[in-house]
Amino acid sequence: MKVLHTSDWHIGRMLYGRKRYEEFEAFLGWMAETIDQEQVDVLLVAGDIFDTSTPSNRAQKLYYQFLCQVANSQCRHVIVIAGNHDSPSFLNAPKELLRALDVHVVGAVTEHHEDEVLVLSREQGLPELIVCAVPYLRDRDIRLAEAGESIEDKDHKLIEGIRTHYAEVVALAEQKREALGVSVPIVAMGHLFTAGGQTAEGEGLRELYVGSLAHVTAGIFPESIDYLALGHLHVPQMVGGSEMMRYSGSPLPMGFGEAKQQKSVCLVEFVGDDLSVSLANVPVFQCLERVKGDWDAISARIVELCATQSTAWLEVVYEGEEVIGDLQERLNAAVADTEMEILRVKNKRIIDRVLNQIHDEETLDDLSVNDVFERCLSLHEVPEEQRPDLLRAYQETLTSLYHDDAKAE
Repeated sequence: MKVLHTSDWHIGRMLYGRKRYEEFEAFLGWMAETIDQEQVDVLLVAGDIFDTSTPSNRAQKLYYQFLCQVANSQCRHVIVIAGNHDSPSFLNAPKELLRALDVHVVGAVTEHHEDEVLVLSREQGLPELIVCAVPYLRDRDIRLAEAGESIEDKDHKLIEGIRTHYAEVVALAEQKREALGVSVPIVAMGHLFTAGGQTAEGEGLRELYVGSLAHVTAGIFPESIDYLALGHLHVPQMVGGSEMMRYSGSPLPMGFGEAKQQKSVCLVEFVGDDLSVSLANVPVFQCLERVKGDWDAISARIVELCATQSTAWLEVVYEGEEVIGDLQERLNAAVADTEMEILRVKNKRIIDRVLNQIHDEETLDDLSVNDVFERCLSLHEVPEEQRPDLLRAYQETLTSLYHDDAKAE
């Protein structure tokens, strides 16, 4: 039996305002082909299917089209759990309909832990796998708040709540296996942050268990789990050095900080009592590149990319000492008549000078977007009489950007 473990698709996510539906569609098409080529029997999706709790119509279409495509393949079962980005009610809404396609969805914890224990069978009704499909555990699911409790008390309760939940669910799985009278593997799923997990710059991860992240260790998971399929971290990695406890990582780079990662999905094969794990590398569907340095280094790299007829999306980080007032214009000219697109320009010289104006008791988080803009006006010694019009234009631009994001599908 072969299982494919993936997570953190984040369908619908944009990159600095740029829609990425073509990439998501290409990835899902590649994964459907991989399921056929590798003769995958079970697909596990460990959370964060969508990037927001209210996915666009186009994002939903990609998701449901993919599930129908897999349902018509030799893959016998699909199990989907919710991540912290997903809406439990949205994922659960069509669960009864999807169950007819052997797609099992667990969007949230219920009163009955049995709902998270799935016994999967072959066509002849022979059980072949038990899956503990544990969704993202919210604070209220695993901890009762009490007046006067300390941070240490809260941390302890969170850790014990996670440990207890997995212990109870896996115990139910063991009971079901014993009742079946057949030795079948137990696979557990989850969407959480474990101690020592590696993250990439710009992942934008939302902390799941604030204050206790450094203490949620691999030891909270029962030893009877044959394979642990986790989601939430975007870097593919093992947990505690174990081949059998893994984050599959995100299949697409979610930002320029992940651009150099080799993305993959996990292929888990059970042969008798033996289990092996291999990685299937996900192709790059849209190249991302961060170009950084002074102007000479940046322009030289862009020339190199032009020579290869690159279609990359670029993030440019200017780190030179020279103040370049027309940096954006120079960059636009450098990529003119090419297939490359500059999505973001970060002028570290200006940023550093603005940050130098922050008082000792301030942090950047203490400033609003208008505060930062006003500091920039002061930095460049813009006359007072010009500032109201510039501030108004700036605010109109922000409003327009937010409005476009809200309308984006």
